[in-house]
Amino acid sequence: MAQKHIHKHPAGDKYKEELVNAEHGMRGDTMGITAKITFVIALCWSLFQMSTASFLLLDSVYVKSIHLAFAISLVYLNIPLIKPTFNSRWDLRILLAMNRVTVMDYILGIMAAVAALYIFLDYAGISSRPGDPNMRDIAMGVLLVVLLLEGTRRVLGPALPVISSVFILYVFTGPYLPDFIAFKGASLTRFISQITMDTQGIYGIPLQVSATVVFLFVLFGTMLDRAGGGTFFTQLAISGLGKYRGGAAKAAVFSSALSGMVSGSSIANVVTTGTFTIPLMKKVGYPAVKAAAIEVASSVNGQLAPPVMGAAAFIIAEYVNVPYVEVAKAAAIPAFASYSALLWITHVEACKLGLRGLSKDELPRAWLVLRNGLHFLLPLGMLLYELIALQHSAELSVFRAICVLSVIIVLQPVCIAHVHKTSKWAAFKLGVKNLLVSMAAGANNMAGVALATASAGIIVGCVSLGLGQQITSFVEILSMGNIFLLLFITAAASLLLGMGLPTTANYIIMASLTAPVLVELASNFSIHGMQLAVPLMAAHLYCFYFGILADDTPPVGLAAYAGAAIANASPIAVGIQGFFYDIRTALLPLVFIFNHDIILWNIHSVPMAFFIFAMTSLGMICFTSLVQGWFVTHANILDRILLLGASIVLLYPALLTGFFLPHEQRHLGYAVGIGLMVLVYIRQKAGMSFSSKKEAAA
Repeated sequence: MAQKHIHKHPAGDKYKEELVNAEHGMRGDTMGITAKITFVIALCWSLFQMSTASFLLLDSVYVKSIHLAFAISLVYLNIPLIKPTFNSRWDLRILLAMNRVTVMDYILGIMAAVAALYIFLDYAGISSRPGDPNMRDIAMGVLLVVLLLEGTRRVLGPALPVISSVFILYVFTGPYLPDFIAFKGASLTRFISQITMDTQGIYGIPLQVSATVVFLFVLFGTMLDRAGGGTFFTQLAISGLGKYRGGAAKAAVFSSALSGMVSGSSIANVVTTGTFTIPLMKKVGYPAVKAAAIEVASSVNGQLAPPVMGAAAFIIAEYVNVPYVEVAKAAAIPAFASYSALLWITHVEACKLGLRGLSKDELPRAWLVLRNGLHFLLPLGMLLYELIALQHSAELSVFRAICVLSVIIVLQPVCIAHVHKTSKWAAFKLGVKNLLVSMAAGANNMAGVALATASAGIIVGCVSLGLGQQITSFVEILSMGNIFLLLFITAAASLLLGMGLPTTANYIIMASLTAPVLVELASNFSIHGMQLAVPLMAAHLYCFYFGILADDTPPVGLAAYAGAAIANASPIAVGIQGFFYDIRTALLPLVFIFNHDIILWNIHSVPMAFFIFAMTSLGMICFTSLVQGWFVTHANILDRILLLGASIVLLYPALLTGFFLPHEQRHLGYAVGIGLMVLVYIRQKAGMSFSSKKEAAA
């Protein structure tokens, strides 16, 4: 049915917009007073978040309460209770909103906002009766839980509310369940106190991160894209890489990496960069499915690429209790090594298909693109300078980058007006309007993330009521104490949950349930006589990676639907091909659980970091060549065996050197991996030379 729908609704601006909206669930009432009201609410939300990052000092509970009130009111005023009926119940648009909301939605939105603000409005009273809520507290708490789950259903679909409801049901029915999953349970009073009036439930760490750094980074990405940054990155990539074999695909990877580093959103990345790159890839000869799959695979990986990454990366920093820069540092080599391998995949596919690069006439002029868009690098430069050089907090860094970007958005039309000798005052007013519209758009894009983190907070709160120990023990029993089985269970569960959950909620659930068990089980496992000690960072990144890969996992992966819509291809076929490309990304978390060098654990030397990156990239290239069956030319069985050996040694040299060298000399094993890689190269080159001579003689 999905394939029929895609062909029935070819790629167009409206449909691509709907696909982006499907990720956040925000379409909006585009008619009448509601459009103006939601615009004002969204703009006020952005201004509030900017003020808390600069001059407005508020208790964190107040900030979280107001943050949730803005988000939940936007959802209820954008997405009505009743949705339209389509011919197919599997039509993707069933996730989207109607154009109009009703009086009932206004009433529910106001009630939801008041319920979210209740802890702020009666903070003194609630603080005076900890663990002993009165009837009004309980009533407002129940109202908040119900309306939050309903709002989450509207914006993200039923999966997360259903899972949250199962955890709530478990809390109250635990004493009546079979012994092996029984739980002592909790009263309604204790449940409401924990979930809605404490910092271990809805107002916990996930919502705190959403209310501070995540909002600002999403706002930054939205504003940069609205200003033209996405188009600039794409054109720059095409101008630099388009002339090479399969250059359009290489440009897609590079531009998606640049866009993903800022936006941290798979689907938004697909429709912004893919609008240019997918038609170009088809033009030079890539089949529609492969063109879309390459764009989808590179866009999905954008959530892994520092400095922004996905929203969950900021939550990792809170859970692991390290600065965000440490998370970005740990994720850097896996992310960029994965992109190196994807670039190699595009080259291999081009070789298989016998493709050429774009002609000089088809390429934009690099110097012209760079000259016209150089100003987009200023806010990015400011962000990196603040994060890395000055080592300021992520919140302050992105706030200052937004300030620089705001000036650019306002002055951009003025500069254009100066060049064309038109009214500068009119251009200035246009710039201010563009700034306000982009700030409101950023807030709209945050509504889904905010509700996802709040609803995930319900699950975290249920776990902290005592469920955590019970479920952790159950997971440990299920894995039978085997770390490899636990890794498989975690990966499979993440991919399964990711079909219905956003990345952030998926990560929170899996990290809460499996990361502690993973760290504990590792202590019972040894390699070459050395006890394995999995860093908490590696365990959390493992859950994060597989949650992200769900965006490209058929049959649901929305990123695949977005790419298929642009390419006019089957979304299932795109999802399967994209997942086939993403096997390389799935390999990396499996490796860094055992080889901590890849996440730069206890490595502080910059030259050593670049060396490990180079070796990891070569290992990924060998692995992708093994999977694709092509290195310099078609790989036979012997070539694949050699490539497998090279992949293992380059990605985990200690597995080989542990037999005869101390752990401190593990890096010498890289020489063996490089030697195997060179051997395959010589074999294939010699075979090509022999074939050429044979053909010439014939």
